Amino acid sequence: MADPQSVNEDLRNERTKCTFNQEELTNFIDGGVEYTDNRRKIAKFFLSDTRFKDEVPVEYLSHKEHYEQSIRKACIFFEKIKEWEEMTNSNMLDIYSVIWTSGLDIAILKQTIPFAVHTVMFLPSLIGQGTPEQKEEWVGRAFKYSILGTYAQTELGHGTFIRGLETTCTYDPDNEEFILNSPTLTSYKWWPGGLGHSCNYAIVLAQLYTQGIHRGIHPFIVQLRDSETWMPMPGIKIGEIGSKMGMNSANNGYLAFNNVRLPRMHMLMKNSKVHKDGTYEKSTHEKLTYGTMILVRVLIVKSLVTSYVMKSITIAIRYSAIRRQSELKPGEREPQILDFQTQQYKLFPVIASTLVYKFAAKWLWDKYTAVTSQLERGDLVQLPELHAMACCLKAVGTADASVSVTSCRLACGGHGYMNCSNFPNIYSLSTATETYEGENTVLLLQTARFLMKSYETVQIGINVSTSETLSYLEKYKSLKRSPWMTTLDCMVSAFFQVAGSKIDDCYFTMKRLLDSGTAQEDAWNQTSIKLTQASEAHCRAFVISVYVKTLETNQFSQELMAVLTQLGELICAQWILNRLGDFLQHSNLKPNDVQSIQLLLEECLKRIRPNAVGLVDSFDIQDEILDSALGCYDGNVYERLLSEANKSPLNKEPVNRSFELYLKPFLKSNI
Repeated sequence: MADPQSVNEDLRNERTKCTFNQEELTNFIDGGVEYTDNRRKIAKFFLSDTRFKDEVPVEYLSHKEHYEQSIRKACIFFEKIKEWEEMTNSNMLDIYSVIWTSGLDIAILKQTIPFAVHTVMFLPSLIGQGTPEQKEEWVGRAFKYSILGTYAQTELGHGTFIRGLETTCTYDPDNEEFILNSPTLTSYKWWPGGLGHSCNYAIVLAQLYTQGIHRGIHPFIVQLRDSETWMPMPGIKIGEIGSKMGMNSANNGYLAFNNVRLPRMHMLMKNSKVHKDGTYEKSTHEKLTYGTMILVRVLIVKSLVTSYVMKSITIAIRYSAIRRQSELKPGEREPQILDFQTQQYKLFPVIASTLVYKFAAKWLWDKYTAVTSQLERGDLVQLPELHAMACCLKAVGTADASVSVTSCRLACGGHGYMNCSNFPNIYSLSTATETYEGENTVLLLQTARFLMKSYETVQIGINVSTSETLSYLEKYKSLKRSPWMTTLDCMVSAFFQVAGSKIDDCYFTMKRLLDSGTAQEDAWNQTSIKLTQASEAHCRAFVISVYVKTLETNQFSQELMAVLTQLGELICAQWILNRLGDFLQHSNLKPNDVQSIQLLLEECLKRIRPNAVGLVDSFDIQDEILDSALGCYDGNVYERLLSEANKSPLNKEPVNRSFELYLKPFLKSNI
């Protein structure tokens, strides 16, 4: 924390206005006092290591230099994870969860860890899909990092449509081996993080063939590189896919196979099995194979969505508190731009949405944990609901995050465009989440399939009242008869009315098309715009309801409850006004009520204004993690901007050699 005397005067004054205990909110966001303490200790342990310091900012490095620096840091990073694990007797996955959620990894590497997929996909897949014998063979080595793995699913020609993958794996019973092949250019594995040069193993998803029969997609563990020389194994063609918009330390790669032979036990066989003679034993629950994808989508919502937005809004609010611009009243001092209502409208809903998604993410994580326990007992009843919510929360949450990051950058004017603001990096990371681990439109349509099946059960009289996410489908129509009030409960009700009505509209639109003779696939495609909108409405209704339920079921101080209520009212008002047509058409909102929502929004902005800096301070993001010249705790923005400018290699000498080589001859030729 900065010396109070060195803190910008405007920021210091802002902090005196805060009406609630910031530590109370920090503790709640973290999950309790002990979790806050643990997070801070872990952050200090990593950030105090001088080996992570950069002599030259990442943006001035070449692509190759950036990767090599990332590998150096990543090796230190994972050694420190092991050190912390031994010091505190902690679980590695729990440590990594804290690191990922807080953004420590990105703060240290400036983008992403080259072999992060090892921890978040490779290892969970081994644990979740391997037999006891396979786990004994591989899991211990993976935990100790004696092997580094990635997860090779997406191909050059196929992504979210997993059933369309082209990589083949054919069983040879004579040798008790699988033969792995990439039959086409589009079957090349494309995108797996760390695949390019960082990992020597992969879990590869391929189409299985046994006894001449196609058995569908199955996972195989494949050694990609020799452990001593790191040269590709025979039959393996491998490399990096090249520079991207961001995440260039992730070392995303391509991979192709030419008659690569694998021992029979290199197929992960917890669910489906291939016996020595080639007999295939089908899993009783095929969808269990996709458990890793559900986990990653849950983690994206739990860790990345809110982490990126929390950083962005912290930077933008602090900068807006110290930046003075224009005149509100002639002759008076230029006001803080945070005093402009338009600036508040850009930023305060972002604070609200951060907490809305934070609370929804906690629900999703708790749901995932519960369903995973049920799956171990063979109970798959709640798996479809978990999958549907993971899909739509990932889709809507990541889309909203990218919009929020952009709004924060624009609120910082031209300075927000500079790399030292950290907005370019945060944006490249946040927008990437919109297309990896499931493209968002496809995910919304997957949720829509669940909603259509669920609504059909309601139509035939099957009770869904026990479902947390679906119970409103039985009562949303009756809610429309209630009078409109600008209260949280009434607005939450309106969100459910809109979602239910949109689902109803999709269901009966498809029914009419089917009744007229339209094929099922064509009816689906012709309704797909409405279906994605229904899924989004379902998601927004649910996250708003989780937020309100969180306020109702937790003991907050009166002061903090008042602020959280204002934030809830603000985000409800903004989302309603942004989709006003939907609410006028599908809810109990009437045209005469619209003005009351606008007034509520404006009143919320006024009430939140004194607590704006206090709220982002409650997110408790250290300067080293924030990594922004604009968002530093002490508010000394202009000093930091100049300091960062002087790190440019072009400023190391007063005259660049290009003057003698090019400019001087050019100027003389024009005399």
